[in-house]
Amino acid sequence: MTDRPTGSEFGDGEPVVRDKRRIDPDTGDVREPNAAPAGQPPRGDADPSDLIGPSAQEALLTEALAERTADLQRLQAEYVNYKRRVDRDREASRELVIGSVLTELLGILDDVGRAREAGELEGAFKAVAESLERATEKLGLVKFGEKGDAFDPRIHEALLHNYSDEVDGPTATMVMQPGYRHGERILRAARVAVSEPTEQLPDAPGEKATNDADESAE
Repeated sequence: MTDRPTGSEFGDGEPVVRDKRRIDPDTGDVREPNAAPAGQPPRGDADPSDLIGPSAQEALLTEALAERTADLQRLQAEYVNYKRRVDRDREASRELVIGSVLTELLGILDDVGRAREAGELEGAFKAVAESLERATEKLGLVKFGEKGDAFDPRIHEALLHNYSDEVDGPTATMVMQPGYRHGERILRAARVAVSEPTEQLPDAPGEKATNDADESAE
């Protein structure tokens, strides 16, 4: 049924006719409640993108793309930093484990060294000992401590101390037990006897009193 226009609908222009029929007279289909007749714009909420021009839409898309790109870059940077921390922690754990194992083998290496010095490193025992030494060296174990090395309290442990005219400063004159390190970590300090120059020998109590009396008389 077609509504008849009222006087208020005429106004100054053409009359407005609203077709409220449920059945479309042209197609015979049932119309949706909010569907508009053919040739008329649809009623209801309009798409916001239809209310702005192409330039504004392009600006919005560019801004959204920039935000998503920044998010992806931030996530990538966080992942890279996380991976670095994981790799660093894994390497540190690996070094600690290797160092702990090597520390347990130092006593065996000492026995091998004593047997070599005594001339008892022969036959199958020699082959096994040399294989063990090669394996520990491959893992990064470094032996240090030689006679004549300048004494360094960071890597040397002084078990004996004396004075000598043959040294210019604190010197390891005897190595009682070699030291070992793994990377930057000292697994065991070298145990040595240390000699210092004779001129550093402290005065005896009687000599010191005589020297003080001579200085006072002068």
